[in-house]
Amino acid sequence: MKAVVDQDTCIGCTLCVQICPEVYKMEEDKAVAYTNPVPPAQEATAKQGAEECPVSAITVEE
Repeated sequence: MKAVVDQDTCIGCTLCVQICPEVYKMEEDKAVAYTNPVPPAQEATAKQGAEECPVSAITVEE
């Protein structure tokens, strides 16, 4: 599984980082998915981070 953050859409709210810091982190004022592929143990929380994004900036690819 791979997580991708659209930098043009991200508003830097940090919600994804709070939900899954093992996969998402902040760089400058935007979130990035720095762990790809996402480890199996973090897949559920990485998906939750994507689903909770208020601007739908994160896509998850299987």
